Amino acid sequence: MKKKLPIGIQTFSEIISEGHYYVDKTPFAHRLIEEGKYYFLSRPRRFGKSLFLDTLKELFEANRKYFKGLYIENQWDWTIPYPVIHISFGGGVLQSRAELDRRIRDILRVNGERLGIGCPDVEDVTACFGELIRRVHADSGRRTVILVDEYDKPILDNITHSQTALAMREGLRNFYSVIKDLDAHIRFTFLTGVSKFSKVSLFSGLNNLRDITVSRPYSAICGYTDTDVDTVFAPELKGLDRDEIRRWYNGYNWLGETVYNPFDLLLLFREREFRPWWFETGTPTFLVKLLAKHGFFTPDLARLRTGMDLLSTFDVDLILPEALLFQAGYLTIHKAEEPIPGHWVYTLGYPNHEVQSSLNASLLSVYTDDVSKSFAHRLRLQDLLLANDIMGLKDLFTAFFSGIPSDWYRKNPIAKYEGYYAGVFYSYFAALGLDVRVEDATNRGRIDMTVKLGQNIYLFEFKVVELIPEGRALQQLKDKGYADKYRAEGVAIHLIGVEFSRKERNVVGFEVETV
Repeated sequence: MKKKLPIGIQTFSEIISEGHYYVDKTPFAHRLIEEGKYYFLSRPRRFGKSLFLDTLKELFEANRKYFKGLYIENQWDWTIPYPVIHISFGGGVLQSRAELDRRIRDILRVNGERLGIGCPDVEDVTACFGELIRRVHADSGRRTVILVDEYDKPILDNITHSQTALAMREGLRNFYSVIKDLDAHIRFTFLTGVSKFSKVSLFSGLNNLRDITVSRPYSAICGYTDTDVDTVFAPELKGLDRDEIRRWYNGYNWLGETVYNPFDLLLLFREREFRPWWFETGTPTFLVKLLAKHGFFTPDLARLRTGMDLLSTFDVDLILPEALLFQAGYLTIHKAEEPIPGHWVYTLGYPNHEVQSSLNASLLSVYTDDVSKSFAHRLRLQDLLLANDIMGLKDLFTAFFSGIPSDWYRKNPIAKYEGYYAGVFYSYFAALGLDVRVEDATNRGRIDMTVKLGQNIYLFEFKVVELIPEGRALQQLKDKGYADKYRAEGVAIHLIGVEFSRKERNVVGFEVETV
């Protein structure tokens, strides 16, 4: 039987009492509470963090009526309600430290009124927070539960204005520091956000905060699993291609079970069409500019290898592209390896078709000079590929690079990086959501880029003529016998050697041979 779709609803009681679909996350809640006391979780936006926090609130307040039939109903002592201080910075945009302090005072006031406790000094937010925790414990006889949602939003909203962001960070650090000295009064603490700021910068002293962001048992704490889709949402699947649902929206992984972005699925079920629903809610302008600033080689997005220390390195004055891409949900973990005991290497890549195509389309907006032109070029590329007009590709990309004015190159340092031209090629193909493989391994080397489409496979080799003599791109594909890897598939294999000139700022060589 169909139920209501909980689109945009973050209130657990409303979802349960008004007949919405609900994926039972109480097994995770129970395990957390049994195993520890202080937790931190980072997940991308619109992934269900707020709903999980609200579920914890209702659980600790012993509102059993909302948990009928759920896993935890028979695992919990409903006779003991705990006082809950619920803090959220999710609403609105704060643009100064003064606005942050006013917001904190209002949050403490609302919690105090709900718990029947006033604050003697509302101007001193840290003293007020500490007094609230102590008084709640003293008056109720039970230790306090502290739940913090969007803990980092005041900083992220100002991340492009470093002085304001630093002021926000300092204000939040002072506020959160209260928790570390009041352990005797605290039953449970859970903080969530999009980014993971270093403990030194934001959680100084709170060394017992367990980070479950990348933790195999909690990989599916937010989001929907394949099983959830096939059971809870079974009534919504009729008329939709199940494999396409998986290809478009599944694939987020934090070392355990992969999950779907819940926002995507709910919009798909309502609108009955495949679109980048999640991506469209927040175009990553800052991210795109950051990648351009760092000269990030876009093909690396499909197979980035890094360590957890880099993935966790994020701060106002130190923002690494790979950390931001991972934490914001544009890359996810594909593989974890331990080549040396205790030293882990993580391979990152796009989670799914939605992110691959949408992110590369956005990257083209800064890697080229005209958004409308890049869209027209993508449409033309699609037509050429469907018609298998390979030489038409040469004309398309030559015209594309020729159309970029010289003044654009002067203003955009990204074009000076060696991988710029190949990166643009890659992003055009990836933006179409094609099966694109970079550094495609063979027994004789690595193919720069492989594109599969229907009964055709395109093998690309890219060269810069100022670095390698002209005429070598196609020859390398032939000399290395790269086509051998795909001969058994019984499809047409096209070897394409593409050569660029930094001086000409264009494609100067484009040779094709079909084998």
